Order: sequence, then C-alpha cells, then structure tokens
Amino acid sequence: MVDTSDEWIMTRVGIKERRILKDPTKGSAWLGAQAVKDLFEKTGTKPEEVDLLICATVTPDMHFPANAQIIADMVTATQYVESGRYKKVVFVGCEKMSVITDYTDRKTCPLFGDAAAAVLLEPTAEELGVMDHILRSDGMGRDHLYMKAGGSLNPPSIETVTNREHFIFQDGQFVFKHAVTKMADRNYGKKSPDRRRYRMVGAPSGKSAYYLCYRRSYGTRSF
Repeated sequence: MVDTSDEWIMTRVGIKERRILKDPTKGSAWLGAQAVKDLFEKTGTKPEEVDLLICATVTPDMHFPANAQIIADMVTATQYVESGRYKKVVFVGCEKMSVITDYTDRKTCPLFGDAAAAVLLEPTAEELGVMDHILRSDGMGRDHLYMKAGGSLNPPSIETVTNREHFIFQDGQFVFKHAVTKMADRNYGKKSPDRRRYRMVGAPSGKSAYYLCYRRSYGTRSF
C-alpha cells in the first residue's frame, strides 16, 4: 500500500474510511443491486412497483454494449422538450468502434465502424418525429454481446490483454434472433387503431428512418 498515515490523510483530505469490494467475481452492478435491495427494505417497496430504474456509474461491469443506453438517452432528451424545460435540445450519438474491434474476427469486424449522428429536438404539433417510446431491459443476453475485460467485473491485466479480451465478442445468431423477435413483439404485439408509421425528418441520404408509434396530440420534432 501507499506510504502514508491516518494523520496525513485526515489533515489533508478528512476521509476516515473507505470500503473496498475484495471479491473478484463481483463488480459495481452487485454493489448497486445491494443498495436497491436495502432501499426497498427501508421503504417497503416491491420491485414490481417500480416503473424505471436509473443507474449512474463510471465503473460499469463491462464497457460494452451501450446501444440500449443510447436509446434511453434519446428518450431523456425528448422528455426535456416535452416537459417544457428546454425549447431546443441537440442529441448526438458517436462511437469509435474500431478501437474495440478485432480485425482478425470475421464474425464481428464487418459489422462495426466509426460514426456519429445528431438530431435537433423541438416542440411540434405535427405528427412526425418522436411520438412515443417503449423501453425494456433484459440482462439475459449479457454473455452474447460484450467486451470480456476492461470493466469493474474483469479489470485490465496482462492476462486480459494477452488473451485479447478487450475487443467485441458477439454470438451473432443469438443476437440477431433475439433482437428481431423482441423488436417485432414490441411493434406488433399490441393492436391499436391509433398506431401509425411516421418518417423521421433528416434520415440518412437515400434512406428513411421509420418508427412505429402511438399518435399523440403533442410530440417532439426531430431534424
């Protein structure tokens, strides 16, 4: 350990104690789960009563994937406009996937690249843009699309670098089948006379980005 003393730390920082999670099989997600369990016990809340769970950390179990978070961030940006707090919100998504892509793995390297895209969100009464959203989370796929090392669950080491565990790992068949099935369930699982198809303004050249949405009297326009 570092050469210091309790007196030196207390005099300059004022911190008396810090706890360390020593179990190498557990990461920050385990700590968060324990905190939520304690909260439920103190407040008498049942898990099924909670509509949304937000986790904030700079030391996730794994650094990848982050796709679901990008969608959630888009919804967050939309709600800032819908609440009236802000008039115009810029949302930008950017990824440099080449730094975590293994170009000796033909199962993954053709799928990922570097890019960024931005949209401007503002209020509108027109029936276009972001009309509604459905957010779901399912941890069953964590072992089918992820980076094996680099997070708090499996931190970097000589072994992880030697074993090339800082690249994308994907079980392509499972991911494709699961993604298509779940998206189809969300889009067509419930019949509603108010469901319509809307074009998002500002789609990539030659392509149209469509969202199957609920009609609403108030929406958030995107450019």
